[in-house]
Amino acid sequence: MEVEMKVKSLMMDPVTQTPIVILRDPSGKTILPIWVGLFEANAIALKLENIETPRPMTHDLLRAVLETMNATVERISITDLKDSTFYASVLLRCNGKEFKVDSRPSDAIALALRADAPIFVSKDVIEKANRPDSGSATPTALDDESRKESDELRRWLERLQPADMGKYEN
Repeated sequence: MEVEMKVKSLMMDPVTQTPIVILRDPSGKTILPIWVGLFEANAIALKLENIETPRPMTHDLLRAVLETMNATVERISITDLKDSTFYASVLLRCNGKEFKVDSRPSDAIALALRADAPIFVSKDVIEKANRPDSGSATPTALDDESRKESDELRRWLERLQPADMGKYEN
């Protein structure tokens, strides 16, 4: 089973200085932070801020290629969380056929934003990500002090309110 979510914000992790995409379900009860790379965060931020670049960025190019082929992005799904790494897929439709393409969540989210496609997250992923021992709160292995800071960050994320979301709130 999956839950539809939207990008609610993009912020920097105060501990690791790594960008975090915050997904939130429509009810506002469930959030899912996903740590992403700087380039992917930039691609997501450009779309959230409706900034047009003079030349197509990678995700814009991919969307244009798909449109040229009469293919559509039906949805993206964040499908798994293993060893602090999220996994995703992009569901495409072309000539009446569906194709599932493996993707990093950050790339899938950047493409979904450009294609106005819905973002879904497996309930299993949400449950795994919310387990204290999941390791999902950071992109890399942590020492004890960093794990304590990570746990504090997780609690802070759980208490986030819409007004706390920052510049890229959607």
